[in-house]
Amino acid sequence: MTFDSPLSAYQSAISQQGFVVDAAQERAVLALQACHEALHQGRAPIAGVYLWGPVGRGKTWLMDQFYQTLRVAARRQHFHHFMAWVHQRSFQLTGTADPLRALARELSREVRVLCFDELFVNDIGDALILGRLFQVMFDEGVVLVCTSNQPPEQLYADGFNRDRFVPAIAAIQAHMQVVAVDGAEDHRLHPGVNLQRYWVSKAGEPGGLSQVFAELTAGQPVSSAPVNIGYRSVAVVQASDKVLWCRYADLCEQPLAAMDFMALCDRFSAILISEVPNLSAQQRPGRIARGTEDGSARVAAGDRELPQLSVHDDSVRRFIALVDECYDRKVPLYLEAQVPMDQLYTEGYLEFAFRRTLSRLKEMQLRRFAPA
Repeated sequence: MTFDSPLSAYQSAISQQGFVVDAAQERAVLALQACHEALHQGRAPIAGVYLWGPVGRGKTWLMDQFYQTLRVAARRQHFHHFMAWVHQRSFQLTGTADPLRALARELSREVRVLCFDELFVNDIGDALILGRLFQVMFDEGVVLVCTSNQPPEQLYADGFNRDRFVPAIAAIQAHMQVVAVDGAEDHRLHPGVNLQRYWVSKAGEPGGLSQVFAELTAGQPVSSAPVNIGYRSVAVVQASDKVLWCRYADLCEQPLAAMDFMALCDRFSAILISEVPNLSAQQRPGRIARGTEDGSARVAAGDRELPQLSVHDDSVRRFIALVDECYDRKVPLYLEAQVPMDQLYTEGYLEFAFRRTLSRLKEMQLRRFAPA
């Protein structure tokens, strides 16, 4: 069924699909509807929409209804895909007098609306770029609609050189309607029929992934030869042309990047990971960082405390990126771990970021999570 607006799609979901009525979602859909109407009636200026709130509150679903009913040029991307494009295009524009302005103008010629999911800034390089990019994008008339787990004022909180990112926050607040989607329901968990894609390994017992792999690759040639991803070779348990089975250490404890996980999801229709350890680890004490100009003595004005990551956190970042990519692409992810899902990551520097990952893993246990 097709709809002509986000409001009509939402009303149909409530009346016919058994969705739970949620006052926070109603506020969000009304903001999206106002933006949708302004775009199609040719009004100017047009305020974008910034939806933020806890995981599983329907932010992505609401934004997708907005995007799918647009009749103007638009692009919809996961935020880290957008930033990968920004970094690549910025490099290509090296030598241009104002590369970010040129990039924003190029973008404005291609799209009227940019929608991206999961705005989350924890990288100094991204923060420095976004500090100005958001400003020039709005100047060029790009309407931005996005989702995030954090309100604008908490983005890149405590980040190094955060003052360079503050202009981006001001631009968001000036050019977008900020809506808290913070209802009590985690909508990812209903309605839906369970389909097991997560197992807890038990000593002396065969793992669940062997049978899953056999079922997914029935009639296909399989191999245990390493798989090339980009410029790297990844060891596998077994793989076919469409199904990949790896150990956690071989996929997440290697120097792979988000672009590599994008390539994995381009190539494989299902991914299996075994030997996933307990990822929780007590956060180690922070360290005092000084610039070279600070010398060896402690200088209060120049000192800054940097959190020291636990032993697992580099691999956990990769695991989070992999789950995000599989979720966004509807690539089923099958896991065999040492601990139950709710105990995978309960303590550490990435505890906040892992909440979204846990919610997504739970939704992946539903039968409805499958390629469209």
